Amino acid sequence: MADIKREQERDELHKAIWGIADELRGSVDGWDFKSYVLGIMFYRYISENLTNYINKGEHEAGNPDFDYALLSDEDAEGAKDDLVQEKGFFILPSELFCNVRKRASQDENLNETLEGIFRHIEESAKGSVSEDDFAGLFDDIDVNSNKLGATVAKRNDKLVKLLEGIGNMNLGNYQDNTIDAFGDAYEFLMGMYAGNAGKSGGEYFTPQEVSELLTRLAIVGKTEINKIYDPACGSGSLLLKASKILGKDKVRQGFYGQEINITTYNLCRINMFLHDIDYDKFDIANEDTLLSPQHWDDEPFEVIVSNPPYSIKWEGEDNPVLINDPRFAPAGVLAPKSKADMAFIMHSLSWLATNGVASIVCFPGIMYRGGAEQKIRKYLIDNNFIDCIIQLPANLFYGTSIATCIMVLKKSKVDNKTLFIDASNEFLKVTNNNKLTDENIEKIVSEFASREDVEHFARLVSYDEIKENDYNLSVSTYVEAEDTREKIDIVKLNAEIEEIVAREQVLRDEIAKIIAEIEA
Repeated sequence: MADIKREQERDELHKAIWGIADELRGSVDGWDFKSYVLGIMFYRYISENLTNYINKGEHEAGNPDFDYALLSDEDAEGAKDDLVQEKGFFILPSELFCNVRKRASQDENLNETLEGIFRHIEESAKGSVSEDDFAGLFDDIDVNSNKLGATVAKRNDKLVKLLEGIGNMNLGNYQDNTIDAFGDAYEFLMGMYAGNAGKSGGEYFTPQEVSELLTRLAIVGKTEINKIYDPACGSGSLLLKASKILGKDKVRQGFYGQEINITTYNLCRINMFLHDIDYDKFDIANEDTLLSPQHWDDEPFEVIVSNPPYSIKWEGEDNPVLINDPRFAPAGVLAPKSKADMAFIMHSLSWLATNGVASIVCFPGIMYRGGAEQKIRKYLIDNNFIDCIIQLPANLFYGTSIATCIMVLKKSKVDNKTLFIDASNEFLKVTNNNKLTDENIEKIVSEFASREDVEHFARLVSYDEIKENDYNLSVSTYVEAEDTREKIDIVKLNAEIEEIVAREQVLRDEIAKIIAEIEA
């Protein structure tokens, strides 16, 4: 029953989002629309989150009729400092989502009202430990944009529809795991527009099933971890999978990531809040990971999951400092300037704890190309850092049909062998894309954990054999694909042909008799 109820709530939520999309159709394209919906949802979330937190405290203190939303701004101001310390931010009662929504249709300056509120929320964290987590969070919600309408009146009309649509979403109450509703809406929007967004600088939206597989591979045998890291975290969906699978409290020190794109960086921080990750449990940085890594001084990570951009350009050997960078120097060579893939792998290895596991989606070319990439593979294999290579099916990602791979890195392996898994046939075809099912994921993870040879599916390969193959790490080199062509028994076939010829002769004789009788 719980599953049915959850699916009904999810369908209701998705319909509500489509409804808002219909209201705004023609004025805001998909990718921008996503930012507006998520931004206003976030505004509703933190308004209700703060209100519920304050109300709960007052009710427990013996004031059952207290409602923060009905308090005057003057009376609320006195609690500001304590609330910023506890929650990381502060919102005046008059600026709460519910109160702004009530006044929205009569507010001729709604755009200015919202702009001011977003600024006040960000400013409330200034000077506190949560300042970095709230700075610029609403930058992508431009309430004065022509994309919303050509005039202030038209823009405000759209903003009223946004507030109403999001206000009408049935998000339940927080004690009933409301955060899942916000998180689900976020994931639905990402999936809804990922196809439209296509490819941007080698980046692809990571489908939930691939996120699930990556995370489950990285946490095999673990019930809790110190922290999780993604060096190209995008909107944070990979980081949050660990929270979903292990439980938020089982990621003791929190969620860490770095993202170069400012819009996606803002979405990632919003996503943390929408999934109820408090400001002191995440550290997301906005910088170029390869050239300006932001977590140098942190304790190494027990789990690293990543889907870094495929084959993007970087400075490489043009930057004389990089060959001495402690992340890249051990391999003795830098990833090619035109293909930074191996640089992300070396970076992840450097950030990995001794007992850690990194699972990384890779472009297949890095497994077999020569030159610098071959030398880096040699370094990784010679030092026994590669635990497993998994060939994934084609067409799993929006915007590309590439059949990607997963590389699993470990610093403390129990043997000097590498497991190769051919999961290229582990999928279900869904419309234009292939999808990993729960059964597919379970089969791959189970094989990864057992490390047993399975004909046409998996093989544990010795260091010497990989060395003999010039450090080629393509799964097809080591796992023989099953020959699905029909096998023909030649002797049996010849006998059948002889029988057909004999029958044919009998028929001819019969026909000749009939013709002879007719002619007589």
